[in-house]
Amino acid sequence: MTARRISPLQGPGVGASPEKAVQAEALQPMTPRGVQGGEGERVPVATPARIAPLPNLPLFHKLAGRKVVVAGGSQGAVWKSELVAAAGANVVVLAGSDIAARLYDDVAAHPASGTITVHARGWEPADLAGAALALADIADEAEALRFIAAAHEAGALVNIIDRTEHCDVTFGTIVNRAPVVVAISTEGGAPMLGQSIRARMESILPLGLSAWAKAAQSWRPLLKERVKSFQDRRRFWERFTERAWQNVDRAPTEADRDALFGGAAAAPRIGKVTLVGAGPGDPELLTLKAVRALQTADVILYDDLVGPDVLELARREARRVAVGKTGHGPSCSQRDICREIVALAKAGESVVRLKGGDPLIFGRATEEIDACRAAGVEVSIIPGISAAQGAAATLGISLTERLHARRLQLVTGHGADGKLPTDIEWAAIADPVTTTVIYMPRKTLAQFVERALAEGLDPATPAVAVASATRGDQEQVAGAVRDLPALAAGLRQGAPVTVIIGKVARERALAHADVLAFSKVSEAA
Repeated sequence: MTARRISPLQGPGVGASPEKAVQAEALQPMTPRGVQGGEGERVPVATPARIAPLPNLPLFHKLAGRKVVVAGGSQGAVWKSELVAAAGANVVVLAGSDIAARLYDDVAAHPASGTITVHARGWEPADLAGAALALADIADEAEALRFIAAAHEAGALVNIIDRTEHCDVTFGTIVNRAPVVVAISTEGGAPMLGQSIRARMESILPLGLSAWAKAAQSWRPLLKERVKSFQDRRRFWERFTERAWQNVDRAPTEADRDALFGGAAAAPRIGKVTLVGAGPGDPELLTLKAVRALQTADVILYDDLVGPDVLELARREARRVAVGKTGHGPSCSQRDICREIVALAKAGESVVRLKGGDPLIFGRATEEIDACRAAGVEVSIIPGISAAQGAAATLGISLTERLHARRLQLVTGHGADGKLPTDIEWAAIADPVTTTVIYMPRKTLAQFVERALAEGLDPATPAVAVASATRGDQEQVAGAVRDLPALAAGLRQGAPVTVIIGKVARERALAHADVLAFSKVSEAA
């Protein structure tokens, strides 16, 4: 029995991850006891640390009923006093003057929890006796050092506002879904970045999580009393978590509790299907509800028009299945897609059917909804930003105007047979006070324009063709509608195209007729 040495740099194979290297090392045959040296000796290999170095250790400090001293009169000190009072602390403020003391009037009158007592005088060392935490907004270096020494003498941790070099503890940016609390720290180096991260987390953590977390606290003692096995309790919390995310828009009820404590463990898992609009391409245009669905999905069936940046927002463990449907190219049959989503849901999976744009606009949603309902599978819909909206927004135009466009119509240039539909209402297309948006027009645009002109559409009507709307590689051409097919031929092959026809595009049509690249405002700035 021999052992093969694995280099900590090379691992089990070129390009292997550290985790796989550790797993491969664990699977190597062990050297027989007593064998030393030579090729049969197993050489110890260093394994990666389970966590990278931390600048600070994040802790959650219990302050309920404890004394906290705040010295100074500034908006920063006011906020810190309000924050620690929200954690239940009894805050003693030493403002330093009558004017500074008045800054605390509102927070002292209505603390979220705890108490706030304000004194106009300055701080003294005796004020720090019994304090768990001492906060101060002090500009003078010598006074700050005296405050720190007095606080340490009293056994209190210190935070000097905006002076991280003098702090035992610092305050992170907080996302509050109490009892769920998320704190974010940038080590004081980039507070605006921390606030930006908090804003993003605020957007994806629903307020309803708070009610479910409170229910978990209240149900925990009953769980310990009824369920003795650790594995059974773990399964309970797995089911609880799944139910919480599926019903995060409402508070838990007694029915939820009874279902979880009752025979839910033995009951088969019930799957569901959610049709989700991925928007036209820019992942920042996804709705909060769409992101939430992606982050709780077991399986995601997605179209070719859905970019990798959108899929990056999905739960890591979710299976991703490409069911590409691109116009005039190889595609999965709609029948197979319907069959697959129903089978997955019946197997207990939470299925997201992810579609470009809005799933209810030329997205073949009806077939999938009908298939789910016929099979008795729960189906729901999360709308998305449509290609029409995305294209118009990036062009900086409105799709309707009181004087020039009192009606908006969406038509497809791609029928079920791949050809221009035969039932288009051409009189409506020729209406001069209408905005027409054509979806999937790439192969049939010339035929569409020829027929529309023959039916009375003014050849000089402004028109724009947009490829890959809202994405970083967006392109567009604009001009009179009679010239649009020739102009659109210069757009990147394979890119999805949306066409807007009507007076709302007049400024774009007059500006330029060549292919123009699009840059997002944030990138240009």
